[in-house]
Amino acid sequence: MQSENRIFEDLSKMLNGLAGTVAGMGREAQDTGRERMRAWLGGMDFVGRDEFEAVKAMAAAARDEVAALKAELASLKGSPPARPGEPGIAPEMPPAAGI
Repeated sequence: MQSENRIFEDLSKMLNGLAGTVAGMGREAQDTGRERMRAWLGGMDFVGRDEFEAVKAMAAAARDEVAALKAELASLKGSPPARPGEPGIAPEMPPAAGI
């Protein structure tokens, strides 16, 4: 009986060590894959979230400025300002001379 317990004890130690080794290999493979993915994505020239938000804010400010300038231009011309999203009316062209 004593010899059988020794065999099972050695077998359980070996399997326990194997499970630890396999788990370590899995973590190492995951870390390596993550680093390779970061390197691959880093070379693709993606825009970061902070840069995207900054450009988005600049575009919103530019839209507001354009709307204010359109309103100012309309008040200088004496016509009602165009509503946002509506195209402006093109000024009438004088008739061509000699036609």
